[in-house]
Amino acid sequence: MTESQRIWAEARDRLVASITALGYSKELGVLIAEQLKSPRAMDRMNAYVKGVRPTSEEMLVDEMLAICSDVDAWKERKKSQEAQARYNAWLVFGRPDEEEDE
Repeated sequence: MTESQRIWAEARDRLVASITALGYSKELGVLIAEQLKSPRAMDRMNAYVKGVRPTSEEMLVDEMLAICSDVDAWKERKKSQEAQARYNAWLVFGRPDEEEDE
């Protein structure tokens, strides 16, 4: 098991333990962890579970969806920033083959 796999498994186990401690099924915890995909997102969900102590499965799933939405928005924002940086560099420095044309 690689280090990143170990970290992912530990985050999953912490989240599943918190969810089962509230009386929900282990399967629900595992499904939520798999949907969140990253240890950081799982830790965020775990903090929600421990802090809010949701009273329904719907509350758990709603928070999971909100976290997934935030992660997706962050990825899109980063992608847009990188594209903007490349465009700005092109404006400043021109095309890479522009000098060859002269």
